[in-house]
Amino acid sequence: MRHRARIGIPLALALALATTGCSATTGAPAPKGEPAARTAVLGSCGRQLSFDRPPQRAVALDQASTETLLELGLQDRMAGTANLKTKIPAQYQDAYAKVPVIAPKIATGEQLRAATPDFVVAGSTDLYTKDRAGTREELAALGVPAFVSAVDCPQQNEAGKSPFELLFSDYELLGKVFGGEERAGRLAQEQRAAVAKAGESAAGATARDGKQPTVVYLYSVFNGMPYVAGRTGLPSEMSRIVGAKNAFDDVAEDWPEVSWEEVARRDPDFIVIGDLSERGRPGDSAAEKRAAMAADPVVSKLAAVRENRIIEVPGIELDPSVRSVHALGLLAAGMKDLGHVR
Repeated sequence: MRHRARIGIPLALALALATTGCSATTGAPAPKGEPAARTAVLGSCGRQLSFDRPPQRAVALDQASTETLLELGLQDRMAGTANLKTKIPAQYQDAYAKVPVIAPKIATGEQLRAATPDFVVAGSTDLYTKDRAGTREELAALGVPAFVSAVDCPQQNEAGKSPFELLFSDYELLGKVFGGEERAGRLAQEQRAAVAKAGESAAGATARDGKQPTVVYLYSVFNGMPYVAGRTGLPSEMSRIVGAKNAFDDVAEDWPEVSWEEVARRDPDFIVIGDLSERGRPGDSAAEKRAAMAADPVVSKLAAVRENRIIEVPGIELDPSVRSVHALGLLAAGMKDLGHVR
């Protein structure tokens, strides 16, 4: 099946698109009731994407992209979603119910082409491979623009932009593509305000020794080993905003596997636990992570563990998404409750 996906994407997807007339760049006439055609051109992670008209059959390849499109009110323009990691939050459930699920996990080329998309959206480039949805080059050759969140390729964007600003630029670019600039701009403005509010505590952030407080973000525990936030993940930026320091900022990965001994050696002032209980894997829930720390002979002796200096946040919100500002707010409030903000 994997070999077939590699060879069959271009021809089969081309036939599907030719049959349905869904290509975004072929100049096909807009459906009745649609606004007059207009050309939109934008850059996305090193590729130029162009649109003759707003997409009518968008497919989101991951949960973050799905929830962004739903937040922008685009459920009626969506032909599919995939790769759901946790439950869809209540505010999106009605809209989500209107969108076909083309794959419960990572979508294959066959599943994508069966949805006959005219636009594909993903949070990361690794979903666009030959044995997954197909490469961006293959899709482009067929007239199907493939969007990737700017957060996944900061080196190909304007220098100096923070991960949150890159996330907000996604909203604005998607608003331009779909002709919903006003709603996208309003969302970006609201979330910028949330970031600014969380940052108000930064000037007063302090550890008990008067220095900048340090934090370890515990994302998951797999086979007994902890996975924490490294320098390139969103939590490092969250830490900077609220005046803390990620204790694993020296590791150039998003979520590296480390040892409990190394966590103990960093001796953080507090710990953020990402609760992934809805994902259902062993070690995902906040309770399991607390139990793992309490059972470890070294980590259990840390002041942060003994004194319950722990903040729980939804784990999915520690990866870039429309919900990440919520986790940022929980982090700022938790630091205040723990006495790390004067």
